[in-house]
Parts: sequence; structure tokens; C-alpha cells
Amino acid sequence: MWLLLDENLSKQLKQDFTEHEIFTVRDKGWNGIKNGELLKLMLADGFHALLTFNKNLQHQQNFEKYTLTVFVLNAEINQYKVLTKLSDKVKASLAAGDMLIGPIVIRQD
Repeated sequence: MWLLLDENLSKQLKQDFTEHEIFTVRDKGWNGIKNGELLKLMLADGFHALLTFNKNLQHQQNFEKYTLTVFVLNAEINQYKVLTKLSDKVKASLAAGDMLIGPIVIRQD
């Protein structure tokens, strides 16, 4: 599965998803690209899902138009030591194969 880490996430999260093809926005040279355009680029490049810390993305985009899964990591702070605790939930969703179109909010317990 092809995954993209949004620029608001630590690149360290790549190490949590070694069983997938995972790239950062920076890896792709897509820094500074707005969300709608980023989703278009992802579709064109064959990505399956975006991981982001942007809680507003789910309300700003029309996911009938962008047929991607977006994992919204919902935590108190945007630091690897906190976000890595959410990785198992994302991996469980990926392993289940029931990739929903649109946002899936992943919260801390």
C-alpha cells in the first residue's frame, strides 16, 4: 500500500510503516502544496492513503471527488513520541483492508 505523510507530521513516522511504501510530502517535492492539489497529485501517483495532523482537512475537502483514505491523527501534540502510539491503530485499519473513502480519525485511548 502507498502511504503519504503530510508535511505536518514527523518523518520519523515512516519507520512505523516499513511494511508499506511510505513517502513524506518532502520526499515527493510537494512541500507547500494546498490540500486539494495535494490530493489530486496523490491520486495521479497511485497513493492509497494520507496520514495527517490537519483536523480541518476532513471538513475542507469533498471526498466524493478525492477517492482516498485520510487518517487524521488526533493527539494533544504533534510529536513523534505521541503520534507513534497511534500507528498500531492505523496499521490495523490498513491490515483489515476496509479502506474507507475520506477521513478516519485516529484518537488516543
